[in-house]
Amino acid sequence: MALLELLQDHPGLTAAELAARLDVDERTVRRYTARLADLGIPVRADRGRYGGYRLLPGYRLPPLMLTADEAASVVLGLLAGRSTGLTVGERAAGTALAKIRRVLPPALRERIDTVEQTLGLTAAPAAGPGPAAAALFTLADAARCRRRVLLVYRDREDRPSEREFDPYGLVFHSGRWYTTGLDHRSGEERTFRLDRIVRAEPRGTGFEPPADVDPVQRVVESLAGVPWTHRVEVELGMTLEEARKRLPRAVGTVTELAEGRVLLRARAQNLDGVAVLLAGLGRPFTVRTPDALRDEVRALAARLAAWSGPGEDDSPGPPGS
Repeated sequence: MALLELLQDHPGLTAAELAARLDVDERTVRRYTARLADLGIPVRADRGRYGGYRLLPGYRLPPLMLTADEAASVVLGLLAGRSTGLTVGERAAGTALAKIRRVLPPALRERIDTVEQTLGLTAAPAAGPGPAAAALFTLADAARCRRRVLLVYRDREDRPSEREFDPYGLVFHSGRWYTTGLDHRSGEERTFRLDRIVRAEPRGTGFEPPADVDPVQRVVESLAGVPWTHRVEVELGMTLEEARKRLPRAVGTVTELAEGRVLLRARAQNLDGVAVLLAGLGRPFTVRTPDALRDEVRALAARLAAWSGPGEDDSPGPPGS
């Protein structure tokens, strides 16, 4: 097991180096590597002056030798991934956690449990199932190799469809996985949720993405353009750099109008939330459209004035005045 840990942390160590670290002779090192091979853990010995021993990918995942810090990092990463949605499948994170917990030393397991019981995450818990690992890996490989895929997809009404798709990349946003690229069925760039992909099959056809492609920006823009009830345009009294820092990318798109002013374009289902967002920026703004947003801003101002209590001018006078 000590040899296995060395091979995982320091691939390429020679027999002499391994023997020195294990305090054994080189013949024992060769016997240990043969024993690992018998257990189904393939070890390759490179010959020559600069040769050394290293693990090869095998049929089975070799047992991992983790330090206390490494084991804690893995467990905490799984806990955070399970909460935020940065996992695959419906039960993979839970079963992986259970397997790791079973082999942790009792003292470390107790410490991990203590952290889990006292840990609070500010991000909202992920809703809905995660994507299938097969679809995620297929799309990731296709995006890297620039190869078209066949998608079997179910829309929000659970209607199935089939299309050829050129994936530009994968994006994790607000607890969900997305892919964006060219949809050959519509002839347009589209964004798809991975948890709605039934099947993804690689095709042999290659493609070239646009030179300026930014998958994160395209996903955010497509989500901001979801056809909610209201189309919103507001001029903001701030620089483009400040707007990009202050406004979440999912809110909408911002473009520079002149020095110190930008235009926010967005879609919204409820205008009262937009009014709160604009008020929270603490900068002057001008509503272009819709007119109903002006009414919501005025209504919010009235509510805030009422909630703050009477001012000096509104306070009642002395008795008998």
